[in-house]
Amino acid sequence: MEGKTLEKKWYIIHTYSGYEKKVMTDLEKRIESLNLTDKVFNIIVPEEETIELRRGKKKVIARKLFPGYVMVEMLVEREETNDGIGFRVDSDAWYVIRNTNGVTGFVGVGSEPTPMEDSEVQSLFKKIGLKIDEETLNEAKEEIVLDFEVGDFVKILDGGFADEEGKVANIDYEHKRVKVMIEMFGRMTPVEVGFDGVKKA
Repeated sequence: MEGKTLEKKWYIIHTYSGYEKKVMTDLEKRIESLNLTDKVFNIIVPEEETIELRRGKKKVIARKLFPGYVMVEMLVEREETNDGIGFRVDSDAWYVIRNTNGVTGFVGVGSEPTPMEDSEVQSLFKKIGLKIDEETLNEAKEEIVLDFEVGDFVKILDGGFADEEGKVANIDYEHKRVKVMIEMFGRMTPVEVGFDGVKKA
């Protein structure tokens, strides 16, 4: 199997107007309860502060930049083909987002969601006063390429279980760790190691 390239991308989801904050709150709860926090990272309703004069008094109010839209940062698989570069959204995350009350769909062509350009995200964040620090930016650009996936057999390279072989049970992209099931005393035992601490068997 070829190594997969994964990166974080921002997507826009369309909601019923007036449901933006409810969708954001519901989504955060669902992502947490369904253990998808390693695939969906941030959910925001883009707003900017404006000053309005009401009865002669200045009042600061938050105004939605895009009524009916919510931004979601997700882990996606980058695919390079003859037609160009494409990004594939995780099917579980797509299903959960798509089936959240108030969501009408992703912004994109056909059924395939289209990620925002990095430059679009930066200029938008500047407008709404969100800071993107260099670390976040570099992390977003960092590409994780693994030559194994869940179900594959790998060899542990270091630590107390060096040279042991086991089956990949879980891959935590956010913390760059792999859970490997190895046999110990006749039973399967989970061992967690960093991405660079294993190789495909």
